[in-house]
Amino acid sequence: MSASPVTTAPLTKDEIAARIAADIPAGSFVNLGIGQPTLVADHLAADSGVVLHTENGMLGMGPAAVGDEIDTDLTNAGKIPVTELPGASYFHHADSFAMMRGGHLDVCVLGAFQVSASGDLANWHTGAPDAIPAVGGAMDLAIGAKKVFVMMTLFAKDGTPKLVPSCTYPLTGVGCVDRVYTDVATFQLSSSGEVTVLETFGISYDDLASRLDVPLTLGG
Repeated sequence: MSASPVTTAPLTKDEIAARIAADIPAGSFVNLGIGQPTLVADHLAADSGVVLHTENGMLGMGPAAVGDEIDTDLTNAGKIPVTELPGASYFHHADSFAMMRGGHLDVCVLGAFQVSASGDLANWHTGAPDAIPAVGGAMDLAIGAKKVFVMMTLFAKDGTPKLVPSCTYPLTGVGCVDRVYTDVATFQLSSSGEVTVLETFGISYDDLASRLDVPLTLGG
């Protein structure tokens, strides 16, 4: 079975972010990880009712700040200036982590170095001797959020896939990833290791399957 690409080219980072934003249920409490996932904030509909949580202690974060909106004291966990929405609140770092660990977040969006077919996540360290580990709150988010979405490019700079049978990098969480959004395809994962391709971008299903070492199923 094969599928035609939905688009003629891979998605840009902003297009991936928009794709993720469209899948976040209205009224959800959501954390956006440092890096590419912060772009999702710029694509949420104003009437979505989605409340964004930041690891550094804020509920009600809005899109990235630009121009005169920039307040250097108002940033997300990645130190990017952001806006606040009506009703925004601020709290201690410990309270923020209690929200993350206590199952109060509906969705978190994280970047990744690798994701396994069964949903294991590796996103804090490559294991390289000269690499700088960056755990942050990723472990708390990966286990505490009800749904974990990953945003990443599917292939590394050397062409190797980041969606793998099993992770070779140190794990952040085990069996925690529900869905993977990439520049060339969107995948639904299951604890049994079944990987369903929901859509492709600029690549055919058959070409995608030939480049990955995990068994794929074509979604409807």
